[in-house]
Amino acid sequence: MMLKPSIDSLLDRVNSKYSLVILASKRAHELDAGANATLENFESVKSVGQALEEIDAETVIVDPHPEVKRARIRLEEEERKAKKEQEQKELEQRIRQEQKL
Repeated sequence: MMLKPSIDSLLDRVNSKYSLVILASKRAHELDAGANATLENFESVKSVGQALEEIDAETVIVDPHPEVKRARIRLEEEERKAKKEQEQKELEQRIRQEQKL
């Protein structure tokens, strides 16, 4: 059975099998969560295969500063949560105002 992309071509782009597995796993989770694909067409229908194809095409790379990315993601999540809470408060205020009328 021939797998595409081959492990040899993937290891030319990532420095170890461990890094390859971690990168493919994280990218597959991102794709499953609705992230935009970096390629137009995929041979694979599964997210892990698509992640490997993206790695082979060098459109996805190992982040040299993962702590910065984690901090940015945490900040974005906090902003979404604060926005949702604000919208909830505004909705509750409108309901109270309508009940008074």
